[in-house]
Formats: sequence, structure tokens, C-alpha cells
Amino acid sequence: MQKFTTLSGIAAPFPQANVDTDQIIPKQFLKTIARTGLAKGLFYDFRFDAAGKPTKGFVLDRAPYDKASILIAGPNFGCGSSREHAPWALLDAGISCVIAPSFADIFHANCFKNGILPIALPQADVDALMADALDRENPNLTIDLVKQEILRPNGAVVKFKIDPFLRDCLLQGLDEIGLTLAKSAAIATHETRATAARAFLQPRAV
Repeated sequence: MQKFTTLSGIAAPFPQANVDTDQIIPKQFLKTIARTGLAKGLFYDFRFDAAGKPTKGFVLDRAPYDKASILIAGPNFGCGSSREHAPWALLDAGISCVIAPSFADIFHANCFKNGILPIALPQADVDALMADALDRENPNLTIDLVKQEILRPNGAVVKFKIDPFLRDCLLQGLDEIGLTLAKSAAIATHETRATAARAFLQPRAV
């Protein structure tokens, strides 16, 4: 998993509330376990009509937001089913940070497991960042995970809080498997000692 320390990029405004995981990545795109190629299905029902033709009105299909790496979203983002394809699709489309007033718990956890930083802020702060994103001339934000700060285009700073353990995992680029592998030497030492201490449990030759 790629480390997340700082991110400077275009923020796209997407203020809709209660966007569920089926809206983020519809069920017909869940036939793969690959984490690539899912950007084509991201927010599909917002971007295409019933006949599959592009609507051309969705924010991520318009410049400059087609290059966005940050999404400013509405409350309860990522509700619905617990599909991990949702953060996969966001990441495949280049979105590494989502800022919203609140997130669904499972989606929130899945973001950290896949290198996406979800930042929950008071509505007033989200409104201010949404206004920044709506300024097409300069919708750029800088996210500093080390300092836990968001730098706005006007120079103002918005503070945010992240669970220390989850923050450390992102800074190191470690998911649950990576965390386990990082302790492989200690695990091997423990297994050696445990085996020696419980020799009576080992199978005997007949």
C-alpha cells in the first residue's frame, strides 16, 4: 500500500448526502477482484444515462475536476453495503482523500485499508472547503497527514483529527497484512519458543 504523508491536488465538489456504495460502484462492476480498471464504473449512474451514454454533466467529467485527487462530499458518505470495491474505484480514479461531515463505518475502515484518507469535519469546515472546490480557477488543497492540517487556497488552515493507529498505518503504507509482515521476525521467534516449550505436543514417530 502506498504511503500517505502529504497530498496537494484539485478538490472536486460533490455535496450530495447519503451516497451509498452502490452509487460509488454499481453491482455490475463487482465481478472482478482486481483493484484496477474500476474507475470506469465509479459513480456510473451519475455519469451515464439508462442507455449507457455519457451525461457529460457529472463533476468528475468536467475540467478541472477530471484531474481531482480530493473529493469534498456530503454527509453519510459510503453508506449501504460493505463492498471494498468502493475505495478501490475511487483510488483507481485518482481520488486519495475524501472529506465529508460523516462516513459510514465500514466504508471508513475500508478506506484506511486501501490507502485512502477519509477526513470527517464539522459541517461549517466542509462548507468552506466546498466553496474552495467550487472555485474552478483555484480548487487546490494541500492535505498534511503528519500535521493533520488542510491548507486552503486563501492560506487558512483547517485542523483535523485521525485515530493515531490508523494515521500511523497510512503514514507507513501498511494495511493489515503489511502490519503482520512487519512483525514477522517477532512472530518467528515466538513460534520457535512456543514449539520448544510444548515439545510434548509434537507428533512422535511410530
